[in-house]
Amino acid sequence: MVKETECCVVPGLSPAATEPEVEKAYHIEEEVAVEKDHVRESGTPCITSRQLQDTVNAHPDDPSSHFKLGIFLWENGGSHDKAVAADHFLKSAKLDPQNAAAFKYLGDYYATFSVDIERALKCYQRAVSLDVHDFHSGEALCDLLHREGKESLEVAICKEASSKSTRAFWAFRRLGYLQVFQKKWTEAVLSLQHAIRGYPSCADLWEALGLAYQRLGRFTAAIKSYARAIEIEGDRILAWVESGNIFLMLGLFKKGVEHFQRALEISPKSITAQFGLSSGLLGLAKECINRGAFKWASFLLEEASKVARGSTYLAGNLSCIWKLLGDIQHTYAKCYPWMEEDWGLCAESFRTSILSWKQTRSLALLSAKCSYQQALHLAPWEANIYTDIAITLDIISTLNGDSGSEFNSWQISEKMTLGALMLEGDNHEFWVAMGCISNHDALKQHAFIRALQLDGSLAGAWAYLGKLYRNRGEMQLARQAFNYARSIDPSLAIPWAGMSADLNISESTSDEAFESCLRAASILPVAEFQIGLAKLSLQAGHLSSPQVFGAIRQAVQLAPCYPESYNLNGLAFEAQLDYQSAVAAYRLAHLTTSHFSDRVPRSHVRDISINLARSLCMVGNFFEASQEYENLSKEGMLDIEGLQVYAFSLWKLGKNDQALSTVRTLASCISTMEKTRTAASVGFICRLLYSISGLDSAINSIMKMPTHFFRSSKVSFVVAAIHAIDGCDRLDSIVLSCRSCLQSHEEITKMHILIAFSKLIKHQTDNCLGFHSGVMHLRKALHAYPNSSLMRNLLGYLLLSNEERDDNHTATRCCNMLYGFDQQNKGLKSAYEIHGAGAVACYTIGTSHPRFSFPTCSYQCQNGIGTIRQLQKCLRQDPWNYDARYLLILNILQKAREERFPCHLRATIERLILVAFSNEPYFNKDTSHQYKKFQLLLCASEISLQGNDQIKCINYAKAASSISLPDNYLFYAHLLLCRAYAAENDSNNLRNEFIKCLDLKTDNYLGWVCLKFIASRYELHVESNSLELSFKKGSVESKDLQHMVIPVSGLVDGLISFWSQDFMAAEKYFAQACSSGHDDGCLLLCHGVTCMELAKQLCSPHFLRLAVNSLLKAQVISVVPIPMVSITLAQAEGSLGLKENWESGLRFEWFSWPPDMRPAELLFQMHLLAKQSKVGPDQLRVELCQSPLRWVLRAIHVNPSCMRYWKVLQSLWNEG
Repeated sequence: MVKETECCVVPGLSPAATEPEVEKAYHIEEEVAVEKDHVRESGTPCITSRQLQDTVNAHPDDPSSHFKLGIFLWENGGSHDKAVAADHFLKSAKLDPQNAAAFKYLGDYYATFSVDIERALKCYQRAVSLDVHDFHSGEALCDLLHREGKESLEVAICKEASSKSTRAFWAFRRLGYLQVFQKKWTEAVLSLQHAIRGYPSCADLWEALGLAYQRLGRFTAAIKSYARAIEIEGDRILAWVESGNIFLMLGLFKKGVEHFQRALEISPKSITAQFGLSSGLLGLAKECINRGAFKWASFLLEEASKVARGSTYLAGNLSCIWKLLGDIQHTYAKCYPWMEEDWGLCAESFRTSILSWKQTRSLALLSAKCSYQQALHLAPWEANIYTDIAITLDIISTLNGDSGSEFNSWQISEKMTLGALMLEGDNHEFWVAMGCISNHDALKQHAFIRALQLDGSLAGAWAYLGKLYRNRGEMQLARQAFNYARSIDPSLAIPWAGMSADLNISESTSDEAFESCLRAASILPVAEFQIGLAKLSLQAGHLSSPQVFGAIRQAVQLAPCYPESYNLNGLAFEAQLDYQSAVAAYRLAHLTTSHFSDRVPRSHVRDISINLARSLCMVGNFFEASQEYENLSKEGMLDIEGLQVYAFSLWKLGKNDQALSTVRTLASCISTMEKTRTAASVGFICRLLYSISGLDSAINSIMKMPTHFFRSSKVSFVVAAIHAIDGCDRLDSIVLSCRSCLQSHEEITKMHILIAFSKLIKHQTDNCLGFHSGVMHLRKALHAYPNSSLMRNLLGYLLLSNEERDDNHTATRCCNMLYGFDQQNKGLKSAYEIHGAGAVACYTIGTSHPRFSFPTCSYQCQNGIGTIRQLQKCLRQDPWNYDARYLLILNILQKAREERFPCHLRATIERLILVAFSNEPYFNKDTSHQYKKFQLLLCASEISLQGNDQIKCINYAKAASSISLPDNYLFYAHLLLCRAYAAENDSNNLRNEFIKCLDLKTDNYLGWVCLKFIASRYELHVESNSLELSFKKGSVESKDLQHMVIPVSGLVDGLISFWSQDFMAAEKYFAQACSSGHDDGCLLLCHGVTCMELAKQLCSPHFLRLAVNSLLKAQVISVVPIPMVSITLAQAEGSLGLKENWESGLRFEWFSWPPDMRPAELLFQMHLLAKQSKVGPDQLRVELCQSPLRWVLRAIHVNPSCMRYWKVLQSLWNEG
């Protein structure tokens, strides 16, 4: 109950009393209270009992005198004075029947001292009738009625009081509690809401309101009410528990578990909290099971089992707790995963782990059975416990491999199900359980049909009935049953699995069957569905999809005794190109067949051995692969595919004679092969003959083959490939005849690709492939087949591989990103790889955000952001794609360079590089992976340098310089070291690294430019002379540098001279660079600015005219306006007296800048233009939108340090 001090009621008028009477009574009580306070503060009483008694004697008919004396005696007297005080209260009430306070004290006297309950009830009732806001009288009256058991009278009094005044909050509170007790939830909500307005900090009210909301199904409001109660008082265990129950009902198990854990912290022995926590952990574990997180689910179930087991010690006579414990242990047995480890060749350890896994499951099932039996012992009338025991016994017998008892006898599980049916014979779920558990087909069918008679819309019964019909071979009935089940409940897994398996009589294609099984495995992740999904994906070509890979990995955890799960797991690893893991999976499949599967067909053992040998070949272990094939050959299980891989292994081992002998054996079997395998065998024979005996032998063998062999597209591709490398064109006629067998567009496009390769090889000159011929053929073929992603990707790849820099931009336009993630359409390089490489190959700035920098790419290559998004999408779909991550890092680095290396991009690149370095491919020693590792180290070094972390920068650069790569690559590692040592002012190391760069050399002029700037800034004069000689020598050797010598040298020397204030030399260098025929806007801008500076110093109009010519040319040739060109040109033309050109130049410069980047000088120049312009018919000029004074103020706002602006502002202010 709430204390009196919590009430915030302001007394009002009672309908039974007039306003003067009520005010008089309260005035008397206030006077006494004031007098009492004064006595307490001063320590000397102002009014004594004698004085009050004298007043009463003087005025015996004055009710206020009797009331004051009564209050004094009641508050200050002893227990013997209470009766005297009550006598004065009684006299005051008789003299003034409207004094509610007198009746309140009388009620307290009769209830506490005189113990006359009837009189106390009457007094309290009279007080409440006079003043409904008197919460003390109201609460006391209700307490007495509650003690007397007069609940109806208590409700009537509260309703009467609440009807008289909406501010009688005590009545609403008491009425709300009573209505909650009577389970009148709707009325309770209204009463409690009114009461909370008077007692907003009462936790009991919020808790009761939450309970009422909960019982009405308004869970959101209930959660909020409970949360408010917890906020007021954090140890409200009822609020914590009931909130947790609501979260469990809503499926929010994680929040429910947190609430129950908090409740147990408050009350560790709360049975309700322990039961709720166990239920929440069970629900959370089931969520993890549906998502495939079996290990985490088993951990949660272990915790749930501990909590439920502890609650049985506190309340072992509750059947619901034992039932919950059984459910937890049963779920634990079903989901407990076998964890795969690196067993290697230790067969005994593998066998021990499987036996341990089976024993753990068996013990969990036995514990579940015991828990269910205990629950049944406590509540034998609960029929569902019988079915729980029956299901558990059935799983135990299946796990132990029991075939069941004789046909005419009943199993224990069937008897338990009959026990449930004896209690509830009309429960359709029990009939379904009987059908699932029974081993008799007739009883199964009867049980399912009986369940459907009870409920015709029971999807589970239809599904199991369809499964029964399918096992009996009645496919039509099975299909109908599955259709009924799927139409009733599409979220049921069995109908989808049955429809996917029913390929013989259904019209479904392999893709449709795969989608159906994928849906079944997603709904119910059991090993049978997952293995079936992997088999169908193998037929449909979807084995490399992440869904299938995850499903087969889960199947290995749930069914480690099935050799099929390991075999399919190995195939999935092969689809991911992870052959080492595939070898390990196939070895485990072998171990499983030898230890746990006695009745594995020989064909399965042969398939596992062939798959193992093939994977061993892919990892380079040809010796063990050949041994596997020799064992198969001894047992007579070596088929056509095995002969091919066996011959390949012998060739890799250098046993060419044995390989040729195996090829002859394979060739002798061609006549008896199926047509589908003939083409593959012929193609393999041709390729192996070419590899062993050379081109001439392969061509001679092809020319001796029957012509009907060439009617296959696979053989035609092999013949065309051999013809492509034959300079004598001996297979020309055969190749032309082979092309007639190509029917589909895919085959025709592949042939065009082979023709393009042929042209690349046959038209090569000076050890350089004939890119032009190959590119021209692909362009012609694309006119006929414009949607061929394969040809587009190859064309883009060839353009990127060409030495022409302009082809980089054409390459990205060739490829269609729609098929960028499809491995089947990948070709040599996929679309995302070409787009990612093309964006990086354009090292000029192509940003679409001018606030960071201005684009200088003449081709407007601004697809960097789109490329990054596509690469991120690819990486999300295929997290094992190392190439996508590598290209993503390079593209984000390009973006960071354009945006001046912001912190968030630096952090992103560092995180991606750390992930990339943890990948296994970068530990390989082949050149391709070492080059990528080199690039990633350079990226990490650059990011560290931009983040002012020179130590990490140096470490990364040194690691890059230690990789075995050509000198022109290592040049950039030492160049980064130069920059890092320069940032540290370490001149000795800087000089050493500079010399190393000169020794290594580079064929890219940007490297020479960087070295030139470093030599100039850090005064490396001796080394600078060597740099000039090396640059000129390298330009003669490299075609890429020949046409860049004069413009690059002139630009660098001009900038160095400009920075050293030698403007005459700078103009000479810039003019020399501009006259080389290499027109560049930035180069012309440098020349124009230099001429302007000379004109200013020498007062020469000649340099002004040179500046105008260069700036005009820069303005014309620039695709994107270069900043400051137009304003500089305007100043030059204005200095020559061309006022109109000056005005138009300023306006053009204004619109060349983004609104938030316009410089202060431009704003200042606009004030001059505003002063010159006159108001006329053209009012839309930009300079007229503001006054000259406002233009100068804006310029000062951008650059307040320029004194020239302040002086002009002062003069304008004085003029105004």
